[in-house]
Amino acid sequence: MARISRRKFLSVLGLVPFAGLIPGSAPFLPPPLRTPPSGGFHERYFPDALLKTQEGKEVRFYSDLLKNKIVVINFIYTHCQGLCPRQTANLVQVQRELGDHARRNIFFYSISLKPKEDTPEKLREYAEAHHVGPGWRFLTGDPADVERLRLALGFVDPDPVLDRDTSQHIGMILYGNEAKQRWAACPSLTEPKELAKYIGWMEWPKGHQTREG
Repeated sequence: MARISRRKFLSVLGLVPFAGLIPGSAPFLPPPLRTPPSGGFHERYFPDALLKTQEGKEVRFYSDLLKNKIVVINFIYTHCQGLCPRQTANLVQVQRELGDHARRNIFFYSISLKPKEDTPEKLREYAEAHHVGPGWRFLTGDPADVERLRLALGFVDPDPVLDRDTSQHIGMILYGNEAKQRWAACPSLTEPKELAKYIGWMEWPKGHQTREG
């Protein structure tokens, strides 16, 4: 089962660009950031890796999935018997809490840690089994490209032995508003109502209400 540790959280702090994070279960949202350098920091930082969705559609990570979008990102693999199914089930509840508007405007991406095994067909079966909502893409690709993404997004354990062990993968999610350069992270099993509220702050004023009930 994947461990959630302070060291893993700190690895996210160090590697995600413009991340405003603090260790713990709740995120910290940074003040407005200055305009990025000419050409766009994000465009230069994030790999524009070619990936495939669970429908077999080819997409570019930055150009198609990230640019000008509000996103929620995690890493999974379909045969995980520990954290992955629980992460996915929790995020399904988060997606429902966000309501109809959010489901149209906030995109969920689950990237396979075992891209050689997780074909689009297997990812589609996994998505269907968990009853995920619209706007959620499960992604696979060339292992080297997936590894570049994992490192760029900060899902890294500082212990190289643990980092190579996919069964010990980091139990966090990263979420942000690419256009506004606002990023945060928190444990993937955070209570759904709270997590929906944190994600909603990427778009809405702090007083906005998520789905009632």
